[in-house]
Amino acid sequence: MSLKYIIDGIIIGISASIPLGPIGVLVIQRTLNKGRLSGFFSGLGAALSDTIYAIIAGFSLSFIVGFIETQMLWIQIIGALVLIGLGLKIFFNNPAVQLRRQKKRSSSLFQDFASTFILTIANPLAVFLFLAFFAGFRVVEAKQELFDRFLLILGVFVGASTWWFSLSSLINTLRSRINLRRLFWLNKIAGSVIIILVCVAFMVWVSKEYIWVNP
Repeated sequence: MSLKYIIDGIIIGISASIPLGPIGVLVIQRTLNKGRLSGFFSGLGAALSDTIYAIIAGFSLSFIVGFIETQMLWIQIIGALVLIGLGLKIFFNNPAVQLRRQKKRSSSLFQDFASTFILTIANPLAVFLFLAFFAGFRVVEAKQELFDRFLLILGVFVGASTWWFSLSSLINTLRSRINLRRLFWLNKIAGSVIIILVCVAFMVWVSKEYIWVNP
């Protein structure tokens, strides 16, 4: 029975990570520019953030959920501005200059990890995503053992990490086919996609919260 919760958690973790939003684009961009480890550690930061929101959803931490709901507008604005700034940085990044800098100093995997963790944790809608997943899979029950819930959360982290490892490994195989000119245009595309995704997501959220609800 305990194995079932781990498997369910892995499925939920992969399902929640697969949609390639701004973080997915960032992981792809870092893998192409800096290598598989950079992309994977960036994904791990997102996986840890998702796991924290899965804990909140799985253990129904009502105080935190309530705080998120009351401060949702400001959290969304700050998160959107940070991601737009990231998109602009990638857009204007020169891959030739970046490669020269990497030769002079080794890149920090911890910085890659921490940056995506902060960016992902700034999206509190993830807690409601996991609430929906847990309800849909019917994996959280009122009389559920505490150990089983921990196994479920562990499964979420393993599933999310597996997805980011698979994605960074797949993209890394394409690096040998990409020259500086292609990297230059990939940075332009990646930066533009991040900005567009963030703006669209923010406008959709605002329209649902403030326009459709209060016509």
